Amino acid sequence: MTQIDHDRLFKELLESFFAEFLALFFPEAHAAVDLSHLRFLQQEVFTDVTAGEKHVVDILAETKLKGEEGLILVHVENQARIQPDFNERMFIYFSRLYQKFRRRILPIAVFSYDQAYEEPDLLRLGFPFLDVLQFRFYKLELKKRHWRDYIQSDNPVAAALLSKMGYRPEEKVRVKIEFLRMLARMRLDPARMTMLAGFFETYLKLTQAEEQEFLKELQTLAPVEVAKMMEITTSWHEKGRAEGLAEGRAEGLVEGQIALVLRQVRKRFGQVPAELEQAL
Repeated sequence: MTQIDHDRLFKELLESFFAEFLALFFPEAHAAVDLSHLRFLQQEVFTDVTAGEKHVVDILAETKLKGEEGLILVHVENQARIQPDFNERMFIYFSRLYQKFRRRILPIAVFSYDQAYEEPDLLRLGFPFLDVLQFRFYKLELKKRHWRDYIQSDNPVAAALLSKMGYRPEEKVRVKIEFLRMLARMRLDPARMTMLAGFFETYLKLTQAEEQEFLKELQTLAPVEVAKMMEITTSWHEKGRAEGLAEGRAEGLVEGQIALVLRQVRKRFGQVPAELEQAL
């Protein structure tokens, strides 16, 4: 199965709904930041010579604070797997960014693990006789957020991130239904609606038995509401087939397309060179 590109999915979601993301999870920052000056910068690449690794900053935004002229940076880092000393890595990013831009930086870490896990939001360096450094950052631990606390929201980020919040396995069908109800209520443009549905279904996939339960649950809802929900689902699946956004679903389609190409080539030219078949 193709590996999920977590960084790309979160980058697309949060850059598309950056104001909504701040308002939902960090309201104090949202109230202070002047988002009319928001501009996303090119991703920064840092090389760790000691560890022999290359790190790419997920999201780097340039903006201002209300009532101030100077620019600030907002750095958002998504972390999909547990990594020792992540707080140290956040500080290294911060120091490299500050060294280059010489601006105030608001660091935010989004932990999208599949299980609840306590992550520090602080790095302290010093001695018994001198506190040299205390570095803090905002953190969002999605599995510690209960999905039911957000279903009355009209925030599109809340809808998409239901799929990464805390829910019991037996609640999956209900989570999907409430997600679709949220989208139907928001009336976003089709492109954004499809993107949100793609994000959600990448992380919350129903089994065949759960799909049957989902269809039964739909029968208990008002027909008008069900029609809106199914329109969203259909739009997402059509886009997923065309662009391969739902990677697990798209694999079979891509293989089928390759087989079709090979059949057409054999029909016209006979034997297909091994190099061409391997390249396809």
